[in-house]
Amino acid sequence: MTTRYEVAPGYRVNVRSGPSTKYPIVRVLPLGATVAIYCQKYGEWVGGPYGTTNIWDNIAPGEYVADAYVHTGSDEMVAPRCS
Repeated sequence: MTTRYEVAPGYRVNVRSGPSTKYPIVRVLPLGATVAIYCQKYGEWVGGPYGTTNIWDNIAPGEYVADAYVHTGSDEMVAPRCS
């Protein structure tokens, strides 16, 4: 079973096609969303409610969210590195 993580309360987070704000938005997570993190990769530095990080979470094929908006409880990677 895959662990699900809460998105920061009060935020509707942009889901992008790659690990940077330069990638197009593919959808927006609703308020109160949870996400499964399949793998993580380094990308653009982003600040959010959980600090500033360059870790991006892969939540579905071709879908990434900045880890600064996901409550993983860690400043490090919590899932395997994306290949």
